[in-house]
Amino acid sequence: MTSDLNAPPASPPRSRALSGLRDNPVILKELRGRMRGARAFVVLTIYLLLLGAFTSLIYVAVSESALTVGAQVNVGEIGRTLFTGVVGIEMMLVAFIAPAFTAGAISGEREHQTYDLLRTTLLSPSRLVLGKLLSALLYVLLLLLAAIPLQSIAFFFGGVAETEVFLAFLILFVTALLFCTMGIYFSSRTKRTMSASVLTYAVATFVTFGLPLILGSIVLVLGIASASGTSSTNEVWLFYFFGALLCINPAATAVLTQYVLLNEHTVGVFSYTMGNGQVIPLISPWIPFTLIYLGLTVLFFILSVRRVRMTER
Repeated sequence: MTSDLNAPPASPPRSRALSGLRDNPVILKELRGRMRGARAFVVLTIYLLLLGAFTSLIYVAVSESALTVGAQVNVGEIGRTLFTGVVGIEMMLVAFIAPAFTAGAISGEREHQTYDLLRTTLLSPSRLVLGKLLSALLYVLLLLLAAIPLQSIAFFFGGVAETEVFLAFLILFVTALLFCTMGIYFSSRTKRTMSASVLTYAVATFVTFGLPLILGSIVLVLGIASASGTSSTNEVWLFYFFGALLCINPAATAVLTQYVLLNEHTVGVFSYTMGNGQVIPLISPWIPFTLIYLGLTVLFFILSVRRVRMTER
């Protein structure tokens, strides 16, 4: 009875999870090492300078274009174009910065001959991979949060709602999460950071640029084929299939999500009328995009943990 009264109160599951993250020595070591040096602040400064410069160029180009046309300037359209341009540039920067922080996370330990020493600790492979991933992801999150004031400039012009800012941030964060996990996976497979970086950037570039080109070609070819005549059921399934493929690309997802938000005024389910008059239900592209990217993130994380565990045998 006395021992029960003196026992410390049981912490809720959320507190235990947060304390587990705080007690992960890899997270603390990586964050302290990254933030102590000048590299983190230099990268953040260059990132914001590039983003600010591109934002200024977009604003000047949109303003000059509106004045050249001579029509009445739609201030809301300027704000929306500015916001779309900032998010697009931010997506490109995140796609190339995020893998750089994780591509050498494990291979760098091997190159510095500290990997065997690290594996002699009681740290499990899952905690090692999670610590490396979260330390890089927290810095990428800092970059995304630092860019929000630039995105908010569009509010001065109007035409952009808070929902668009939230969905854009979510798409950027999920993209960074997958690319960081890709970097961890290839870093666990290769012995050299250079090889891991090349493989990570190749896959990231394929998802960002190569996939839209391939999908565009497929849509073009099958669109010509469907023009010769297919059943309405096959046409609906082809439409769903192409929609799912487009949701793999973050840029296409961001554009389509904004289109649905502006024209259908919803962030969830809406109805779409096809060319033959048939009405089909659709969901906003950010939902399947988030599910697909989170699923791939879990897959790459599990593969990374398995790879680290295999090297111990």
